[in-house]
Amino acid sequence: MTALLSPTLYQSTVQQFVSVRNSGAAWDLAQSTSYARQAVTNYVRVVPTAIVLDPVIEDLGLDMTSGELAGQVSASAPLNTQVITITVTDENPSQAAQLANAIGESLATAVATELEAPTGTDAESKVRVETISAAKVPTQPSSPNLQLDLALGLLVGLAVGIGLAVLRSVLDTRVRTIQDVEGIVDAPILGGIPFDPDSAERPLIVQVAPRDPRAEAFRRVRTNVQFLSVDSGTPVFVVTSSAPAEGKSTTAANLALTLAETGMRVALVDADLRKPRVADNFHIEGGVGLTDVLAGRVPLSAVMQPWGRSKLFLLPAGTLPPNPAELLGSRAMWQMLEEMRRAFDYVIIDAPPLLAVTDAAVLTRLTTGAILVAASGSTRKPQLAAAVNSIASADAKLLGVVMTKLPTKGPDSTAYGQYTYGVTHTAS
Repeated sequence: MTALLSPTLYQSTVQQFVSVRNSGAAWDLAQSTSYARQAVTNYVRVVPTAIVLDPVIEDLGLDMTSGELAGQVSASAPLNTQVITITVTDENPSQAAQLANAIGESLATAVATELEAPTGTDAESKVRVETISAAKVPTQPSSPNLQLDLALGLLVGLAVGIGLAVLRSVLDTRVRTIQDVEGIVDAPILGGIPFDPDSAERPLIVQVAPRDPRAEAFRRVRTNVQFLSVDSGTPVFVVTSSAPAEGKSTTAANLALTLAETGMRVALVDADLRKPRVADNFHIEGGVGLTDVLAGRVPLSAVMQPWGRSKLFLLPAGTLPPNPAELLGSRAMWQMLEEMRRAFDYVIIDAPPLLAVTDAAVLTRLTTGAILVAASGSTRKPQLAAAVNSIASADAKLLGVVMTKLPTKGPDSTAYGQYTYGVTHTAS
């Protein structure tokens, strides 16, 4: 863009040869040549000065100062030569050539009449400056060089892109791809859920939009989850994450919905006794629930709420207690889960994030195992590793990982593409 906005400039060059008259003798020739080469260095410095440029301004009637004209003029001379190259840059190609030739002539006059004029005599200067290559009107602009600028722009853009990619891989610790998760977690990837900016407004996507790509993605997760414990009776799965806002409550809710679609009796338990979401997501009364059962105030059958036409039953969190971890790890919790195993085909427990509190790790010990949710572009690798260690430290089992918020566009969209047509990593 800068090249396109820059003015078109032309360059024209004149070459001057500096010589010193001599007797022709070998010693005199060598001495004069040496003097001429030394003089060339000084004349290069003189070219952009007033002694050379003022006469040019006057002769051509230019409306500028010698300082302004000097900005358009450059002079150079190769080492150990007698040739001076004067280059003029101007927006007008004809004027560039005219100025170059005029400056060359003005330099020759200045050398002969002022710089090298014999003192106190009318004799001619022994130093002569002659034009050996006159300036010509240029036919091609010197700048902007669109082809060069475009080539440089592409190279710079490529270098910047590579640099940013390397920088991102070094400094950005966020989980973005399936490979990132597989490098940390020694458990199967159960599925990937595409990012939806409206997920907060419609968390129960399986219910409100059964044919939505996110709903289909949850059904693929369901298929893989059904293979996790085919011979262990009623499975009880704890759905958790390493940190908040990674989609564990939405995943638990939609997994329960998809399992109920198959005709199974499914219980969804809200065991997040700090920030419960089940009652809000399903729009049910949550004032009485899990904590009331654990405290012995009400029987389980009195607070399990059937939902919809399927065989899905909901157990909200109930009154928030001051000691969530102790309640969830209690014998009362174990007894309640045993009762639910006898009544349901699947039990899904929405638990708090692992790194925030110990609730999920404690609870996982009483269940079949944990399903860990990791959000693409949000969950950080150290957090994910710490969550895995938290489950292992509790002597519990990590059954698999569900990736959420997978981008469907951009460089990281290939992660979701692996699930587009049902290509998933099933449990081994």
